[in-house]
Amino acid sequence: MQYRQLGNSDLKVSELALGSWLTYAGGVETEQAITCVRQALDLGINFIDTANIYGKGAAETVLGKALSGVARDSYVLTTKVFYPMTETDRGLSRAQIFKQLEASLQRLGTDYIDLYQCHEFDPQTPLEETMEALTELVKSGKVRYIGFSNWSADNIRTALALTGFERFVSSQPQYSMLWRKAESEIIPLCRANGISQMVWSPLAQGVLTGKYLPGAAPPADSRLASEAMSTFFRPYFRNEDVLQAVQDLKPIAAEIGLSLAQMALAWVLRESNVATAIIGASRPEQVVHNAAASGVKLTAETLAAIERVLESVEQPA
Repeated sequence: MQYRQLGNSDLKVSELALGSWLTYAGGVETEQAITCVRQALDLGINFIDTANIYGKGAAETVLGKALSGVARDSYVLTTKVFYPMTETDRGLSRAQIFKQLEASLQRLGTDYIDLYQCHEFDPQTPLEETMEALTELVKSGKVRYIGFSNWSADNIRTALALTGFERFVSSQPQYSMLWRKAESEIIPLCRANGISQMVWSPLAQGVLTGKYLPGAAPPADSRLASEAMSTFFRPYFRNEDVLQAVQDLKPIAAEIGLSLAQMALAWVLRESNVATAIIGASRPEQVVHNAAASGVKLTAETLAAIERVLESVEQPA
């Protein structure tokens, strides 16, 4: 496993992080989830990503159990705040940030969070109030660093213009071969300001494993075949031209001795501003398979071949 610096922080994070969005929020049995977490740690994956909203605290609770007894300084833990936990508890006000952090700490069974993220931008709360609260948490030692997820370039610029507050070190956008919106503004802006990307859905919600075939029903054991697991599946990824392009990528991966999923992860990691790519796993063997992408360097010829295939697909606006 290779490691990268997370923005202007002292955190060294594994090139692959273990996520818990759908899998450990109820989609996977607790014991199986714990096995996946322990497998990730054994492989050198030291970055664990979650959020209070995942299963309304369920994912944090599972991770708390999985990480119990593991040396706290051996892994980097990130969680997020914003989405409604109750009808009244939501957003990035000072009161909510403090309240939700305490609840997350309790569920995770830890005294501090390495990276605390704003899960979305909150237009209902003055940004200064949010930044003041986050800064106070860093000073208290309950949070080491702060980041944001799914913010627009304008949101980021507004935050960067503020002075006297703790600085963000990470951005968490969706990014993959099939979803490249972050390339136009987010990545250049963050690179110039000491902010790294920790990208989610690098396998395009499983599409870049190649298991979904054009014109065919999804496999019975796939996320798309599960009503509970496919709630947030982007319709764009179901387009026939997208699915065909993914199939056309398979021979390129095979030629260099990789699975399509491994090549897709290596493609994301080709970008130096990406510190880590977040993978989900319902079985430990998936963790092992995906972890093999760390350290893989795609040649210029391979990258060019990938681009020729991707040119056939119109990227989402």
